[in-house]
Amino acid sequence: MTRRAFTSRRITLLASATLLASAATALPASARQPASPPSPRAAAEHALRALTGRAAEVRGGDGQAFQVVGVGIDRDGTSHTRMTRTYNGLPVLGGDIVVHETAAGTWRGTSLTLAKAPSDSSPEVSAKTAQKRAVTKNRKADGSPALVVESRTADHAPRLAWRVQTVGKKADGTPSRILTSVDAATGKVLLNEETIKTEAGDGKSLYTGTVPLQTTLSGGTYQLKDPTRGNTYTGDAQNDTDLCFLSWCFHRAPATLFTDADNHWGSGTTSDRATVAVDAQFGTNETWDFYKNVFGRTGIAGDGKGSYNRVHYGSGYANAFWDDSCFCMTYGDGDGSQLGPLTSLDVAAHEMSHGVTSSTANLTYSGESGGLNEATSDIMAAAVEFYANNSNDVGDYLVGEEVVLPGFGKPALRFMDKPSKDGSSADSWSTSTKNLDVHYSSGVANHFYYLLSEGSGAKTINGVSYNSPTSNGSTITGIGRDAATKIWYRALTTYMTSSTNYAGARTATLNAAKDLYGAGSTQYNTVAAAWSAVNVN
Repeated sequence: MTRRAFTSRRITLLASATLLASAATALPASARQPASPPSPRAAAEHALRALTGRAAEVRGGDGQAFQVVGVGIDRDGTSHTRMTRTYNGLPVLGGDIVVHETAAGTWRGTSLTLAKAPSDSSPEVSAKTAQKRAVTKNRKADGSPALVVESRTADHAPRLAWRVQTVGKKADGTPSRILTSVDAATGKVLLNEETIKTEAGDGKSLYTGTVPLQTTLSGGTYQLKDPTRGNTYTGDAQNDTDLCFLSWCFHRAPATLFTDADNHWGSGTTSDRATVAVDAQFGTNETWDFYKNVFGRTGIAGDGKGSYNRVHYGSGYANAFWDDSCFCMTYGDGDGSQLGPLTSLDVAAHEMSHGVTSSTANLTYSGESGGLNEATSDIMAAAVEFYANNSNDVGDYLVGEEVVLPGFGKPALRFMDKPSKDGSSADSWSTSTKNLDVHYSSGVANHFYYLLSEGSGAKTINGVSYNSPTSNGSTITGIGRDAATKIWYRALTTYMTSSTNYAGARTATLNAAKDLYGAGSTQYNTVAAAWSAVNVN
């Protein structure tokens, strides 16, 4: 991938049968409080029963089974039950659904993208042939192909497919694992999904000045491990790299826990190896606090568990990545010419937000849904920067502005007010948006979020000048970043599914705005206007 783009390994947690009560954004104080809101388990059981007799609406039919993977309960008792589905025992990718019911159990509808019910069929293309179609130069097959029902294509039609995993490395050394869906009837490649998505006491950091840190005292030595945030910790990769073949890693770069004698970490310069560790740990802390304090979400997966960071990965490695196989983030030190160490606050927030996306809507990392996945991480990264209110790295609508060096030639990696300023991103939607790399198609949603937050035209915020156009010549007055962020988060966690496209994102955010502020409210009407301003109608 190009150096301009941060991405992250999506964590797939939806196979769990445990009912996870996902945090729901607070509704207005005027919302009616039911005497006895349903428990997540009761809501899930009722939602499953409610599917009976609604086959046409939910694209149900013989051979299908549904599994609850998450339940959100609003303050007024309204429930939103997220389910995955199988067909004759095969997972239906893109067949996930959210069932919405009132506190009393009255059906309110569903969110889904599946176009029709899967039909019985058997593969005409062999697993061996499918594997050959998926394997490309410098990539190796990993494991045996598995049959699935794939519906995450543009038409959302279910097709029997072989799912093939291949492994390799990107040009900059970032590990790569691609899942390819091959049509079991025609042998056509339906979808490629990269599953490792790269990115670009107190401590003296490289980017954010001197910052507070919660650490662990063990045997008279302080450890850079935060017991207040799920024991998230930061370790030194010691300039080593991972050595993996197929699904086996014969060697992993270490994450040697940073320790200190006096609980004062780093020097503010790269000559001290602990300096960028301070940045990584601080980024983790601020992102954790943002999700917890703004949305009531504790940890990336909402389960209170922390992740860990590896810094000083490789030699001259100018990127960063999230990998769910270790539930960790890994940062390179940059190439010293175009990029510095990839440990800035917005990089950490971007990476961790990919995990939030994966454990909620699980937006497929391809086509328009992939652009929405990337945009979600950019949107939340901007929100975290403003939330952190750090004078050394002030909140802005730029991505990666701290890590770029003069040799990069631009002041940031991405620009939310006018995404095309990076030379590749889309300012507005077109029929070709789905064909763009997800880091460029994300520009449509990034632009929407900026317009929704701040409005169109020229303005200066925290010393940064912006001038945001609209595709239809309209003038947008923003509703404020806090409201815009809450609308996006609720849309992501309550209404979006794995195959949501830009048209679906418009519907999801309008539903979220209606829930939070009411139909016909200023916020609701501005959501509609901001989408139209980026040509999503």
